Amino acid sequence: MMNIKNHVQLIGRLGANPEVKVLNNGNKRVRFSIAVSQSYTSKSGEKIKDVQWHSVVAWGNLATIAERLLQKGSHVTIDGKLMKRVYTNKEGQKLSSTEVQANEFFLLEKKAA
Repeated sequence: MMNIKNHVQLIGRLGANPEVKVLNNGNKRVRFSIAVSQSYTSKSGEKIKDVQWHSVVAWGNLATIAERLLQKGSHVTIDGKLMKRVYTNKEGQKLSSTEVQANEFFLLEKKAA
């Protein structure tokens, strides 16, 4: 356990269908976001539902599998690592975001038809 420096595991539902892109070098990338929710009761007795959104990226064969199996509403477990992405927007501003780079995922439940 001491060697695990950057590991994240999330369980949630996809907020939209995965976005697929084939890069110039032929590599496939899939991006999607998942909602992870938890409920708890406040000190005053009020039931509170907290939803956190996480961006996920998958590459190569995992991207191909995600494209085929995942859709909006799918219930999944994501296993991966946190990655900081730096990019320049259309206005020329340098921005950064943190996303989960998936190493594997497990489809827990498909969206009901």
